[in-house]
Amino acid sequence: MHSKKPFYILVALLFIVGIASSIFRGIEHNVPFLPGKQVQSWTVEAKVQFKATGKPAEVSFSLPSDPAFEILVENPSSPGYGLSITGDPQNKRANWSIRSATGQQNLYYKVTIIPTGITKIKAIEEPKIADTYTWPETEKVAAEQAIEEVWAKSATNLSFASQLNKAFNADERSQNIELLLSSNSPSKLFVHMLNNKGVPAQEVSGLYLEDQRRRQQLTNFVEVYNDGEWHLFNPSDGTQGRPDNLLLWDRSGKSTLDVIGGTNSQVNFSMLQDTRSALATALDVMNNQGALDFSLYQLPLEEQSLFKGILLIPIGVLMVVFLRVIVGLKTSGTFMPVLIALAFIQTTLLTGLIGFILIVAFGLMIRSYLSQLNLLLISRISAVIIVVIGIIGLFTLLSYKFGLSEGLTITFFPMIILAWTIERMSILWEEEGPKEVVLQGGGSLFVATLAYLAMSAPWIQHWVFNFLGIHLVILAIVLLMGQYTGYRLLELRRFKPLAGE
Repeated sequence: MHSKKPFYILVALLFIVGIASSIFRGIEHNVPFLPGKQVQSWTVEAKVQFKATGKPAEVSFSLPSDPAFEILVENPSSPGYGLSITGDPQNKRANWSIRSATGQQNLYYKVTIIPTGITKIKAIEEPKIADTYTWPETEKVAAEQAIEEVWAKSATNLSFASQLNKAFNADERSQNIELLLSSNSPSKLFVHMLNNKGVPAQEVSGLYLEDQRRRQQLTNFVEVYNDGEWHLFNPSDGTQGRPDNLLLWDRSGKSTLDVIGGTNSQVNFSMLQDTRSALATALDVMNNQGALDFSLYQLPLEEQSLFKGILLIPIGVLMVVFLRVIVGLKTSGTFMPVLIALAFIQTTLLTGLIGFILIVAFGLMIRSYLSQLNLLLISRISAVIIVVIGIIGLFTLLSYKFGLSEGLTITFFPMIILAWTIERMSILWEEEGPKEVVLQGGGSLFVATLAYLAMSAPWIQHWVFNFLGIHLVILAIVLLMGQYTGYRLLELRRFKPLAGE
């Protein structure tokens, strides 16, 4: 007797791989586990304006770089200008150029982003310590005294930055701080004082996301490095940490906008909040990351639509195996109910049931006449197929004439399968009587109805197409049920009187 251990190991592996791959797809790629889920997105448009001087013009504009937001789509718009995107993902810039431009110029950059849920900014590598800032003679003593005073109250880089931020925004600031702020912007002074103590810090600019805002400007912040992370400070208002609606636009430490060949340059931002399908968003993100290289979503839409139907068949097969092996229902043909259920998806349940019963009933009447002709099997089946096509054509034409649009969908029934069903039921009628025909025909329709209800459920259609690991789980369940050799549930009911005796 063969050991069943390898079989159960195979089934366990199918379960584990199927469930693990589905969970991985849901968590790692953010594919929603339920259909219809929506996510919040922002569309931000930057408008660069400057007055051209009639000479060649070049515009370099920093593009957003923030791990808290994922870029889905970005579209620079610049009629007549040459455009190139340069730099690494953390330091991208749009570069527009034109041989000659005169008068007011408008350049646009539109980007659609979604929150990633990442709130911490990890440093890719430990930053180099900036050169010590050389203070003007009029500020040198005040700066050194202010730095030493705050430095004495701190223990780490982060606490030094916190104390310094507090000193900048105290109700009664020291005379040294007042003097320094009178000739320096808070963010630049903050960076200089940190760098003078060897603390890596950089000035960054961010954009507050507010729905339907127009002509919004960037706000300056300071990032301070401590233990592998960048921490955000706003020396202008004394806050520490990032607000949920803040998009860090420029973390390069350079100017956000450079214009050559123009004057009065400026950039304004407009934004809109929107909701979009979580599934479409996940697909866009995977496409941007190149994760769709081996996926059904890479196929043309027509083939994707075809596979959405094909991948429902394992659900119908699972229903058939369960109802036949465990429950003990009889059907006409092993997997005929699955094909009928697929037809029901196209025709709707009620129309499909009526159409199926009418076609089989008419087919049985005609088949009873063919049996009197003593035809060969192949000729008889061929004749039944032609008759079934004729019946479907007749019903379709009558439905059209009477304005019953639902009846036009009857053409979705598998004609060859219907012909074999009629042939099989006719033989069954002759050998075992009409009761068995009603029993197996009713069982087939019952199984087809249950399979239809399962296959038409939106969440099942979502799972079988977006989480292909589910099919490994279905395969494992089918294999397990294939090992079942006990009584069917209906058999237990039939033998119940004997058990009572």
